Amino acid sequence: MNRTTGTRRQRAVLASWLALVGLAAGAFLVHGPAIPSASGTTASALPSPTVDEPATGGPKSETAVLAGGCFWGVQGVYQHVKGVTSAESGYAGGDAATANYDTVSSETTGHAESVRITYDPSQITFGQLLRVFFGVVQDPTELNFQGPDVGPSYRSVVFAQNDNQQKIADAYIAQLNRVGSFPSPIVTTVTTGANFYPAEAYHQDYLRLHPNNPYIVANDLPKLGALKSDFPDLYRD
Repeated sequence: MNRTTGTRRQRAVLASWLALVGLAAGAFLVHGPAIPSASGTTASALPSPTVDEPATGGPKSETAVLAGGCFWGVQGVYQHVKGVTSAESGYAGGDAATANYDTVSSETTGHAESVRITYDPSQITFGQLLRVFFGVVQDPTELNFQGPDVGPSYRSVVFAQNDNQQKIADAYIAQLNRVGSFPSPIVTTVTTGANFYPAEAYHQDYLRLHPNNPYIVANDLPKLGALKSDFPDLYRD
């Protein structure tokens, strides 16, 4: 089974094919060495969070859950971030009974395609994970869609795991809006108390296992390129 199942995924793959045709024809050009992020903003231009957790001390493993469009790309990007020990695709925002792809695709469950990130806070902070999230993973100004994927399951959400994460995320969104990092207001929401449910096995490691999939080539490999270009200190092969 693959992600082309269902009309919503067929539309997304068709859009990806058209994007690839446009790239081949020179319809979309990238100027200069920097690779645009999902929002069109160069990720390196985003400021570091002024409110963040300390980079030393405390536990050696923490968890973050982020939703920013199709979980293939979100997982694939964070698997290349230093200090991240694991990234798992799944669903958050709804109930356990509806945490499966076919039901989530109905856009009636409250779930968002999400990624659970386990990281070492002595190597990377939650605020740095958010800088990657807003810089290269997704466009935080798109409401209930990301690129070719449309529906609330593709919404932008920080599922804060504790009060400190909520404080950091709220402060960073306010900071980015205040300095005008994006041409439109950020629509990313921050919420607590949502459970995470792992996605089906065929969704896991999709970017790594299927790098030539047209959806991955058009939508997700540019994000990985932006991570490497704009965050060289955080990127790992």
